Amino acid sequence: MTISVNISGCRTAPSPTPSLLASFLQAVRVWKERRELANMDASRLRDIGISQHAATREATRPIWDLPSRRC
Repeated sequence: MTISVNISGCRTAPSPTPSLLASFLQAVRVWKERRELANMDASRLRDIGISQHAATREATRPIWDLPSRRC
């Protein structure tokens, strides 16, 4: 089995299709992260290098709109 590293430095390996439970738990984690992002004030967003517009856009994505890969 080969493990490769993509440009962002994340290790990637062949993985089976995620289970329904794993997909649900990932959706809940992403939803919580988006809620936290939505509640950040302008100074905290500046600290992490995200504009207010980008934060709002990310925070309003639907729960089923998950990133394709996470590190």
